Amino acid sequence: QVRLVESGGGLVQAGGSLRLSCAASGTINSMGWYRQAPGKQRELVAIVTSIGSTNYADSVKGRFTISRDSGKNTVTLQMNSLKPEDTAVYYCNAARGIYDYWGQGTQVTVSS
Repeated sequence: QVRLVESGGGLVQAGGSLRLSCAASGTINSMGWYRQAPGKQRELVAIVTSIGSTNYADSVKGRFTISRDSGKNTVTLQMNSLKPEDTAVYYCNAARGIYDYWGQGTQVTVSS
């Protein structure tokens, strides 16, 4: 079993920045962040593999940066130039083999 502990999030004005962090217990492969806005499906925001490869949603490219400290099994999402449409609950995800693990979610609200 992998346990994920998230931190960060909150309320920020458009154009501002926030930082999300997630710490995982145990050995994992890829880590990433997903988000779910009210009335919408959960979507990938960014992911980083065990070898450091990254992938971003088109909507956040150039604004968000995902980084990982493999030694500590932590992943950080730096979010800059935030927009109201970035408002959502953000979930940390970790994959190990065929299993996916999820954090409890943290609210990000961007006011216009």
